[in-house]
Amino acid sequence: MATTRDRALEAAVRLVGEQGVRALTHARVDADADLPRGSTSNWFRTRDALVAGVVVWIAEQERADLTTAMAPAATPDEVIDVLTLLLEDATGRNAVRTRARYALFLETTAAPGAQPAVTTQRSMFEEWTRDRLRLLGAPAPDLAARSLLATCAGIIVNRLTVAPDLPIRPTVELVVRSALDPR
Repeated sequence: MATTRDRALEAAVRLVGEQGVRALTHARVDADADLPRGSTSNWFRTRDALVAGVVVWIAEQERADLTTAMAPAATPDEVIDVLTLLLEDATGRNAVRTRARYALFLETTAAPGAQPAVTTQRSMFEEWTRDRLRLLGAPAPDLAARSLLATCAGIIVNRLTVAPDLPIRPTVELVVRSALDPR
């Protein structure tokens, strides 16, 4: 059974992903999660703390998905296949969570108290991606990781906004293979 905190975070993601960041208030989260009034503020005293908490929670969910999916991926083709599936999920089955993540990224530029959460989570994803590309033999894993993450972000934004049927695999394959053999 989900804890009160998890119910609040799930509701917050749903609100932001479906209605935008203006929907993110303690009272609306409590109502959406069917929690007693004031429950969310017991966990997250300020709006910045709530934004930061949601950013971390989303990142934890995404890292769990990534870690599970990538566990058996040991070759470039397997990594490309898994990344393709993860991006399809991010823009399909998990589109609400993804829209919430992007909305909150933009929100943190005006919420200095929440910005460290974004920076920390981004660093963790960069480190994971860099390590995976290093294991595959990328000669410049730092640049490769930043390039791959930027490409994935672009694919996500395009699929969520103007090109929902944008093919994923060809672009991911181009970037991964270029990272591994940058001739």
